[in-house]
Amino acid sequence: MNEIQLDRYSRQILLANFDYLGQQRLLDARVLIVGVGGLGNIAASYLVAAGIGHLVLVDDDVVENSNLQRQVLYREDNVGQKKVHAAKQQLAALNSSSRLEVIDQRLSEDELAKQIEQVDLVLDCTDNITIRQQINRFCYHHKTPLVSAAAIRWEGQIISFRFDQNATPCYQCLYPNLSSEALNCSQSGIISPVVGSIGVLQSLEALKIISQCGQVKHGLLKLFDGFNGQWRELKLTSDPKCKVCQAH
Repeated sequence: MNEIQLDRYSRQILLANFDYLGQQRLLDARVLIVGVGGLGNIAASYLVAAGIGHLVLVDDDVVENSNLQRQVLYREDNVGQKKVHAAKQQLAALNSSSRLEVIDQRLSEDELAKQIEQVDLVLDCTDNITIRQQINRFCYHHKTPLVSAAAIRWEGQIISFRFDQNATPCYQCLYPNLSSEALNCSQSGIISPVVGSIGVLQSLEALKIISQCGQVKHGLLKLFDGFNGQWRELKLTSDPKCKVCQAH
């Protein structure tokens, strides 16, 4: 860590149990974010600001005018551009020392598995259940910690999986039969501060896991009702018929 970095991250380094070692772990980390929409926008911003050394962004979508209400990394002149390229431009301006790698296409299963094998942590910020299940399967196989989140209407949810600690259950246990026709924001709407709040929590969980500072409980589903301002927590249990974590 050089003097500029020591000054930039000084408020984090002052934290109890975090110190220089926690910051160095962030600087050394490689993190994969799949989906750079509302969740990925916020999570990526906080991770880069906090000093994640290498961030890989995956998304094949382009910025649309309707995204600007909640995807706050993008500007009006980004409409029509690939999301990952627009995001990279903004994130690079936020922290020039973070290495930003972008993939502007949907990954095949083999390509996704290879990316997950190379990273220290994955953030699932997608709205596609098929990709979510693939991410879960490969994270479990490679023992890569996973922070998964979703938001729609006034509701949000977040759950972390410490596969690096050989823990079960997994995301497949949570939604074993969820249809690929599940609701999305274009059908049901979304209030922007809800998705922003969940994205912030994703980044917090990721920073705690990587820095090894703070508690992250495996399989604890946190549900947020933004309309009524209420939180609920549910402890996920393993599905004995799960095709991923109980396959053996």
